Amino acid sequence: MPPAPIKASTQDHLDIEDIRNDLVILKDGSCCLILQTTAVNFSLLSEGEQDATIYAYAGMLNSLTFPVQILIHSQKKNIQSYLALLNTQEQKIKNPLLKGQLVKYRDFITQTVKENDVLDKKFYIVIPFSALELGVSSTLSSVVRKSKGLPFDKDYIIQKAATALVPKRDHLVGQLTRLGLKAKQLTTPELIKLLFGYYNPDAGSADFADKAGYDAPIIEAAVSEDEGNKKL
Repeated sequence: MPPAPIKASTQDHLDIEDIRNDLVILKDGSCCLILQTTAVNFSLLSEGEQDATIYAYAGMLNSLTFPVQILIHSQKKNIQSYLALLNTQEQKIKNPLLKGQLVKYRDFITQTVKENDVLDKKFYIVIPFSALELGVSSTLSSVVRKSKGLPFDKDYIIQKAATALVPKRDHLVGQLTRLGLKAKQLTTPELIKLLFGYYNPDAGSADFADKAGYDAPIIEAAVSEDEGNKKL
């Protein structure tokens, strides 16, 4: 009889129940969608542009009738692949002057990275959907959390959450446009990749085609019973 695979049970200790239809579903029935936004270098704006940006941001905050969470994700940038690309290009360049300039540039980048951390900053806005909007009381929500089950059918929760969140998303996207920012809702694969990066900061970049990448067993026994007997 082959040994049973070791299941990926870490997810049992997280608040996330599932990621579907571009929404993050939590175990108590609440959901959220996440917008990724561009950024603007405030210090490079003129005084008039800075004032306009401040007024537009204040107008956006005053227009909100629902809670949001602004999230800034800073991650140390790995530029080894970029340096490898420069090395490859150096071998292809025949002009000694151009090659010398490329070598100086590569050395400058290498020294800069040694002296300073190169950070990749990404900006997100989280729009939540509370389980209370499903008609679930706070008492029932705590009971559901302990029982490890959703208060309603998952498809019903997604439908109600989408109905409530889509208008809020569209409102925020319009307000961000006034700030000169572009915003897009993260898709299911993008949400999986984002959350995987948070829970596995040292794992590097992961590429998931679908949600099977995060609920598949991480470790699975590969030694058959016959192989085990041979080793004995």
